[in-house]
Amino acid sequence: MNNISELPYYIKWFILGIIVGVVAGLSALTFYFTLKFMEYLFMVKLIAFKLPLPLGEGGSLNYVLHVERPWLIPVSTALGGLLSGLIVYTWAPEAEGHGTDAAINAFHRLQGKIRRRIPLIKLIASAITIGSGGSAGREGPTAQLSAGIGSLIADLLGLSTEDRRIAVAVGIGAGIGSIFKAPMGGAILAAEVLYKRDMETKVIFPALVASAVGYSIFSSVVGFTPIFGYYTGVFNPLRLPLYAVLGIVDGLMAVLYVKTFYFMHDSFKRWRISNYVKPVIGGLATGLIGLLMPEILGTGYGWVDLAEFNNVNAFTSLILMPPLMILALLPFLKIIATSFTIGSGGSGGVFAPGIVIGAFTGFDAWLLFHYLTPGLTPNPAPFVIVSMLALFGAAAKAPLAVMFMVIEMTGSYQLLPAAMIAVAIAYIVSGDYTIYRAQVPTRRDSPVHADEYSEPLLMEIKISECRLVREPIARADENASMVLNKMLRYRYTALPVIDHEDRFIGVISLYDVGGGKGKVSDYVKPIRYVTPDSTLYDAMSIMSEASITWAPVVNNGKLLGILTMENVNRAYTERLRKIRGVKLSQAPAGS
Repeated sequence: MNNISELPYYIKWFILGIIVGVVAGLSALTFYFTLKFMEYLFMVKLIAFKLPLPLGEGGSLNYVLHVERPWLIPVSTALGGLLSGLIVYTWAPEAEGHGTDAAINAFHRLQGKIRRRIPLIKLIASAITIGSGGSAGREGPTAQLSAGIGSLIADLLGLSTEDRRIAVAVGIGAGIGSIFKAPMGGAILAAEVLYKRDMETKVIFPALVASAVGYSIFSSVVGFTPIFGYYTGVFNPLRLPLYAVLGIVDGLMAVLYVKTFYFMHDSFKRWRISNYVKPVIGGLATGLIGLLMPEILGTGYGWVDLAEFNNVNAFTSLILMPPLMILALLPFLKIIATSFTIGSGGSGGVFAPGIVIGAFTGFDAWLLFHYLTPGLTPNPAPFVIVSMLALFGAAAKAPLAVMFMVIEMTGSYQLLPAAMIAVAIAYIVSGDYTIYRAQVPTRRDSPVHADEYSEPLLMEIKISECRLVREPIARADENASMVLNKMLRYRYTALPVIDHEDRFIGVISLYDVGGGKGKVSDYVKPIRYVTPDSTLYDAMSIMSEASITWAPVVNNGKLLGILTMENVNRAYTERLRKIRGVKLSQAPAGS
């Protein structure tokens, strides 16, 4: 096993795929039962409220909403926010929010490195957040859990940086594919979710193996029935124009979801209060919405089946309100509740809320279609299913993967043509908006593949032409613990170090600091640097050599700043745009 990295690609990744798949399946089971336990403590024992379950997890279509102690809903969600915040911000601040984005960021910018404590912290914090009633999904925590352990396995086996990145991506897909019982969709998601308009082809083969193994392990325990049961309706091609309209609506709702989520997320980030308090406020706000409509609490999977099979009477409010009005408001309230829960720093995924928002949007669209064409649209199921995938496929910029996942989650391959139409239109309408900020547009834009596309031109561009970043930096006399927090806050794995005269003396690494004891000077390591007259190729060589995403820029011994991979890409793109502009202007007429 020590020589596994020397094996041929397919043999190596067949073995590693099995290993990551076992990890993903066990991780999904661990999180699943931890979440069930937290739901029992908060929802059942504290509030006396049993959430509806999806059909694939023992749910019933005869569900009747009953909350014995509704006034404790805000108490439960606020308490969940408090406990989650204490755990995350004390031991692993980067575990806040939705885990899939953090894993994507690790792939592109952190050489696939995920701190060892992250998986456990994410598991506990997310189970508390969701179990207490927070509006979030279980796929993000599972993805980060599997990706984190995949990163650990790569280190234990002495694999290369490239293999570690692949292991992280495979962990994302296998974890999500396992807990959603959607192995094919999970495998494709591993390759697709990293980019807005591209795929990581090297990931597909090991992701197929890992997702199959993870799915088999998870489903052997919880059952192989699709999460939302089986849809057995017949596809009607006459509805295709209606699915096209639904795609437009879902694309607009995807934009609303993304913009609302990040408006709330950025607002909480700017708010100058303790990070420990923010998830409490977000949880309290979610609980107050849940006090009005309990349907927004938790993952919401059970409500999808009730909408799909048209059990309108199950949708009730704790104040007098007609069921149809509740269903009309639910997509918007679910967006707001999710934005408060996760945007405030609570821990959980954004995938499942997107699925639920799409389901409610599809039901509302069906109400309109049914009013206009009752004979053509007798039941809401196909519109609920198609809308689920169209909305989140657009929001996640992963239309192909999400399409397969929702089909696997409903057993409804009959709706594939409708799904293809709706998701394609929703993807176009949603434009460049994505719920995963760590995504990059294409492989060309990723630091992972920068040298594959840009080496000749990088030898021509000088550092003096680029924008430098002057923060964050570390000073030799600072406490290591302060610099550790600075690295976590800015998401850097290393920082340049200067002395009291601003002279560059080396670099301090996140993985060397450990517990953060002592001074920065105790951990400084030497590193090569570039000058304003150096080229971008020189900077890239240093980044590759030191396994970091920036290079120090020094002049006469003084640190001028750091050149980040993002600014390398920006300078390269600007130069390329100028070159292409000149070529176009010099092209002969009629060419």
